[in-house]
Amino acid sequence: QVRLVESGGGLVQPGGSLRLSCAASGINFRTNTLAWYRQAPGKQRELVARIISYELTIYADSVKGRFTISRDNARNMVYLQMNSLKPEDTALYYCNNHPPGYDWGQGTQVTVSS
Repeated sequence: QVRLVESGGGLVQPGGSLRLSCAASGINFRTNTLAWYRQAPGKQRELVARIISYELTIYADSVKGRFTISRDNARNMVYLQMNSLKPEDTALYYCNNHPPGYDWGQGTQVTVSS
């Protein structure tokens, strides 16, 4: 059974940083392109970043240069380091493969506000 568990969200001031973590179980982790998505209130879920291998990463224009996605295949973990956070980054953040094929987890809430 596939299980995706996100953690690390919280309330942070504009300009602050957070590191999100995603623990994946029940999947062939090494063969998956993994990704972070987010959904803000009243908006559709959007792709934030994806990691195809340790070297090949792709980002949405809105987060390029501020967010970094990484993976640890030995631990079945994927991470999202978020720096220089802005209020418009406020959303529920999820991990999944890309394109998304597994059941969504609970997500982790990120709120950027002063």
